[in-house]
Amino acid sequence: MNTWSEFKDSISDDEMTVIDTLSQLQAERLKRGISQKDFAETIGMKQPQLAKIERLDSVPSLVTLNRYAHGLGLEIKLSIISK
Repeated sequence: MNTWSEFKDSISDDEMTVIDTLSQLQAERLKRGISQKDFAETIGMKQPQLAKIERLDSVPSLVTLNRYAHGLGLEIKLSIISK
């Protein structure tokens, strides 16, 4: 089994951004005490589909991340910056 450090080194910055964003959203859902089943219903998704996303068995699109955020009354903001 790989360690987190080994796994983290194998993924792109873009994928890490998705993981970080989803992690923050999931933490907020849990902090509010909202079950996966109830939240899935709120955002028009089936609970197994939400579980798959939260386990990162399926990498969510920006549309899906926004759907998740909106279900919590939040908004995802993107920025374009020079490197």
